[in-house]
Amino acid sequence: MRVLVTGGAGFIGSHVVEALRARGHEPVVFDVRTDPTADVRSPGAVREALSGVDAVCHQAAMVGLGTSFADAPEYVSRNELGTAVLLAAMAEAGVARLVLAGSMVVYGEGRYVCALHGVVRPGPRAVTDLAAGRFEPTCTVCGADLEPGLVGEDAPADPRNVYATTKLAQEHLAAAWARSTGGSAVSLRYHNVYGPGMPRDTPYAGVASFFRSALARGEAPRVFEDGGQRRDFVHVRDVAAANAAALEAEPAAGMFTAYNTGSGTPRTVGEMARALALAYGGPDPVVTGEYRLGDVRHITADSARLRAELDWRPGTGFEEGMREFARAGLRDG
Repeated sequence: MRVLVTGGAGFIGSHVVEALRARGHEPVVFDVRTDPTADVRSPGAVREALSGVDAVCHQAAMVGLGTSFADAPEYVSRNELGTAVLLAAMAEAGVARLVLAGSMVVYGEGRYVCALHGVVRPGPRAVTDLAAGRFEPTCTVCGADLEPGLVGEDAPADPRNVYATTKLAQEHLAAAWARSTGGSAVSLRYHNVYGPGMPRDTPYAGVASFFRSALARGEAPRVFEDGGQRRDFVHVRDVAAANAAALEAEPAAGMFTAYNTGSGTPRTVGEMARALALAYGGPDPVVTGEYRLGDVRHITADSARLRAELDWRPGTGFEEGMREFARAGLRDG
């Protein structure tokens, strides 16, 4: 299969390219890092790139929480407009298979259960609570403590920041394209992806990259809040394998399907920072109590659907992955 990989020179995209090539496919890289004209917002460039292509693996995106709301136009341009241009060109070219780099950020907070009121969906955390060090969401009915759990794909979307909003918009565009054209669209909702080749020293990278960059500078990783935030850290090679599995699956004409893509084993941010610092040889992390508006407290995946329907299994354990990541090279930008 000849597969156009947008963002194919990036962190996740480059691993997807390797995975596809290893499985006998022909990946075609489309990325402004290697060719300034290869912008998904450019209809002419996209139409040319789609020539002879059987499927598209859409990894190109502006990622991360960003620095301020002033980033909003750029997020919308790159993620929403770029996806719309790509899908329009695919419809014109008759390319009917899409795998999209989705994200768990579309859920907002994860799944919570109140002992008295069952499953509840807490709203955004108040600045006054965060400033006072009250980081855990409480029941919206009685104010009691909540028990976090795994979120499934059928949970309502509740994006809490600009990046999350654009990732949800990408899914809506992909679903509309599939219905309109009879194509097959899959969104892999990545959880916290880490591994070799992560970008260094950028406000748009993930938390694992922040910590690894700090260690490389001889500085202690700075852990926000109290370090108790639950996340699902999944290795980039496993994410790449999920992309390959989605591309090789029997296409569902006219359908959009979302799959959580995580290790299935929740870890706290503090736990990850300690494991990475230990593997690197220090210094130990510092828990700062600082916070970022737009961050959620707990978000962890139930990836059972991906395992059952695409026969995918994560192959890299947490401790093994952190040991490798501690010594792996990072990329600029």
